Amino acid sequence: MNITWIPRCGLLAALWATTLFAQSRDTAAAHVARAKAAAGQEHVQLFQTICDPAPVQPADATPPRSEWHAEPVKVFDNLYFVGQSAYSAWAVTTSQGIIIVDALWDYSVKDEIADGLKKLGLDPANIKYVLLSHGHIDHAGGAFYLQENFGAHVIATATDWDMMARDTGSWPKPKRDMIATDGQKLTLGDTTLTLYITPGHTLGTISTLIPVKDNGTPHMVAEWGGTAFNWLRSPARYITPERPNKFWFESYANSAQRFQEIAAKAGADVLISNHTAYDGSVTKLPALAKRKPGDPNPYVIGTDSVKRYLTVAHECAEAGLLR
Repeated sequence: MNITWIPRCGLLAALWATTLFAQSRDTAAAHVARAKAAAGQEHVQLFQTICDPAPVQPADATPPRSEWHAEPVKVFDNLYFVGQSAYSAWAVTTSQGIIIVDALWDYSVKDEIADGLKKLGLDPANIKYVLLSHGHIDHAGGAFYLQENFGAHVIATATDWDMMARDTGSWPKPKRDMIATDGQKLTLGDTTLTLYITPGHTLGTISTLIPVKDNGTPHMVAEWGGTAFNWLRSPARYITPERPNKFWFESYANSAQRFQEIAAKAGADVLISNHTAYDGSVTKLPALAKRKPGDPNPYVIGTDSVKRYLTVAHECAEAGLLR
């Protein structure tokens, strides 16, 4: 018997394991490289946020109005920004009322959404639906106000309704109302939004297709409903034996890939987010104020750019899975 056989096998096993580890690292790096290439100069904030996530938590204290207030802006013929400086809310106007997409914080909802609509010449009493992309306080905190004051129906997925019910925070939770389903058509008057359940940011995150017009020219808006890798930021709220890191990364990656295909098939050439940094609203909203007749709408970025945005989301999740 060759007495050097066993240690040599051990050495080979160790080398094999090292090679696999190196390949995994290389593969993770390759995903990051693909994400960076897809981001280009347009989607840098998204890339930096999820390909190199940092443990950031929302502030508990209510900040002064000077730190969060933003003026409402007409973005398309039937789509208006009614959000804060860092958090977005959108008003979709139809022939039979208004659909609000995300409801901001409870401290800002009246100022930004209710009063913002009035500044735009719209009546908040015409709000019929409030669609929550997900049930976190920064996007759902104002839903109760809109529900109670204007009789609006609040829409969320069943899992995110459950998540809000478990939330022990002191913010006013909306009364459980309509439950969103995957592929659901939400029609109000002459406008139909299509809702897709894209788990990742939360179990019940909703991403939405919204038809709009710009001076009469039709466009399709894609809203990616949740962005950050929250299971890394708040593991106690997400990680369980049944749902480890792998579960969340896989869910996010699969959802991004699926919604990319959905958006491409729909011809989505506009992308919006529920945070002003991720979709470039920080610069696009001021650009709209300077827009002259005939100038392009800064939110119309083209189908390729929408595809690349969701490629960044997918590739960063794949990289995280392999790290």
